[in-house]
Amino acid sequence: MEISLDKFATSVLFVIMTTLSCMILNWVWLRPKYLERCLRKQGLVGNSYRLFFGDTKDSSMMIKQACSKPIELSDDIVTMILNEALRLYPPAASLLRIVHKETKLGNLIIPTGVEIALPTILVHHDYELWGENAKQFNSERFSEGISKATKGQVSFFPFGGGPRICVGQNLALVETKMALSLILQNFSFETSSSYAHAPCSIIIVQPQFGAHIILHKI
Repeated sequence: MEISLDKFATSVLFVIMTTLSCMILNWVWLRPKYLERCLRKQGLVGNSYRLFFGDTKDSSMMIKQACSKPIELSDDIVTMILNEALRLYPPAASLLRIVHKETKLGNLIIPTGVEIALPTILVHHDYELWGENAKQFNSERFSEGISKATKGQVSFFPFGGGPRICVGQNLALVETKMALSLILQNFSFETSSSYAHAPCSIIIVQPQFGAHIILHKI
């Protein structure tokens, strides 16, 4: 029995494309709609899921509104606030590094293969490095930049440091500033009375019981 190589390749390609199409359909439509139905049964309300166009349209409207109502909030102030928030609650509570060759660190000689833990959150909360108000939110400590705030020491590294620093650092900060800008153009907000301050570390530092806030339309 002879089988044409072209026909075989076409059949394989058809199977692959059909599988991919089913996966994409499930990802962008079937699964979101299924989750929406589940939430509706639980009594939760909100906008219906719309594929691509709806989200793009809403985003465009929000951006236009933000541009039409600029707020008096300089980039320096936002940067100070974000740096202080990252100091108190860095994304990762600690960083792990493996020594690949014998290294001298101060008076210590660290052999190859040793795993070193950098306790980010402990360094960021250290009284000797940050003063008596180390555990209090005070964005003014970054008013003259990170170098002045840290007195030239490597005591602020929410995204790591050196050649292994997080490549998404700048993107994350820019996205955060954009999100804050869009929110503040349309809403004021306050902490809900149900909020319980309980930061915990599960892969990243996050609020154990969620961050409950109340939004007020401006």
